[in-house]
Amino acid sequence: MKRIAIVVQRYGLEVNGGSELYCRQIAERLVKFYEVEVLTTCAIDYVTWRNEYSQGAEVMNRVTVRRFKTDRERVPSDFDRSSRKIFSSKSMFSEGLAWQQEQGPVSTDLLHYLEEHKGSYYVVIFMTYLYATTYFGLHIAPERSILIPTAHDEPPIHLNIFNSLFHLPRVILFLTEEEKKFVQTKFKNSYISSLTVGLGVECPSKKILPNFRKKYGIADRFVLYVGRIDESKGCGQLFDFFLRYVNEGNRKGLKLVLIGKPVFKIPKDPRIISLGFLSDEDKFAAIESADLIVNPSQYESLSMILLEAFSMDTPVLVNGNCEVLKGHCLRSNGGLFYENYVEFCETLDYLLDHDRIRLGMGQNGRQYVERNYQWAVIEDKFRSAIEVVGSSENKRLCRTDREEVGNDGLEREAAL
Repeated sequence: MKRIAIVVQRYGLEVNGGSELYCRQIAERLVKFYEVEVLTTCAIDYVTWRNEYSQGAEVMNRVTVRRFKTDRERVPSDFDRSSRKIFSSKSMFSEGLAWQQEQGPVSTDLLHYLEEHKGSYYVVIFMTYLYATTYFGLHIAPERSILIPTAHDEPPIHLNIFNSLFHLPRVILFLTEEEKKFVQTKFKNSYISSLTVGLGVECPSKKILPNFRKKYGIADRFVLYVGRIDESKGCGQLFDFFLRYVNEGNRKGLKLVLIGKPVFKIPKDPRIISLGFLSDEDKFAAIESADLIVNPSQYESLSMILLEAFSMDTPVLVNGNCEVLKGHCLRSNGGLFYENYVEFCETLDYLLDHDRIRLGMGQNGRQYVERNYQWAVIEDKFRSAIEVVGSSENKRLCRTDREEVGNDGLEREAAL
């Protein structure tokens, strides 16, 4: 069986970041077709990159996971100060490189292993452009590489160190058409083979879910946020908007329920309920019980929680300044979006006051997921990309309506 490697900054059951979860789902799907190894660090916490897992190899759900120690922990205050400085003015390449090393996680052992063993892998897949494992790893093994950038318009991507990075891989796999358009416009790299793959969504039957309201003692209507509770995810603005909304309106009893690891201070208010990290079973029970899901992030490359909400017939309210989230809502008619506080209030009022329309949006979202995000389709796309790269076939991969390539479902654009 052909052996492939996936390089990612963190990996494990305790790691609940969006891109890391996506990586684990893809790895566990690809073991049906390949011998899959994940090259990652011993870190669990993305804030410090502290070594918490044991170094070495283990098998998780048929995937071989090779963990390597990080060279050093990151000091959040120092890194925040460095980030503010470099994003506030035009930086030199050397300054961007120093920032990338501070960003981390830097693992010399992982990079040495990749250098020594890259020739033994059919394909090497790099997950997420932002982190040092991808940046330095892709420079080591570009010849049979696939990059899944999970990119969006955020300050780091405008550092000049990334200009060359997006021209290195053999194939780039995008999560959405919005991501593809942004990357190809910014880096002028449409000549690189690419494919929009998305991800598959698989949710449990509602019949087997626990009674979320009874289990957690929540009787009132509630809006649900699921994910890392972080300023970079728009949580600060969400807390501000929600508390202003309930203080100014007549939404007596309305709650904001949070699921996820907090790395940002949560206001002490009885109308905000933080439940921490929950099992998948309880998470899906919460999604099914919520009036709607809110995603306040301005920077998303896909949003797994939005697709999970749709699959459970639950509509969404999202930050309209994020083209990806806005695009999902427009294509699915499964939710609304806002760009400021006034629009947040108006859209939330509309969803809460119009039960029939809100439920209809949830059903629209489910149909959208069923059409576009089934695992069988996603697996075929990954296999096609891997075989093109691994067999050194010089094909142009693009999800267009242009010239078909053989019977493998791939398509290519005419040469520029």
